[in-house]
Amino acid sequence: MSKVLIVDDSGVEIARLSEILTRAGHHVVTAASGNEALAKSRSEKPKLIFMDVVMEDMDGFSATREILEQEDTADIPVVMVTSKNQKADKVWAQLQGAKGFITKPYTEDQILEQLRQLLG
Repeated sequence: MSKVLIVDDSGVEIARLSEILTRAGHHVVTAASGNEALAKSRSEKPKLIFMDVVMEDMDGFSATREILEQEDTADIPVVMVTSKNQKADKVWAQLQGAKGFITKPYTEDQILEQLRQLLG
């Protein structure tokens, strides 16, 4: 059982991802903003982060970059989960350090596949 951080400003998305991950046997921690994601990534030390892009205080691209620039959180893989579906968005996510990119609406299999790829 791994600890996974879900970052999304939508309660519906948090609930959906939480259900998928909990059913798969993972411990879920949540954050509703980019700033909260920075704090929780440091305090909770998750094994993986599922990060939304469009959020009010700090977008997911910026939060990902900041998390991966910190020495104590640099090794946490981040998967972007977003409604942004342009090729440029995917490239920008990779440039920020994201290890995966899932476009909403997603399937349970897409989420579980990212877990398998990144956590083994």
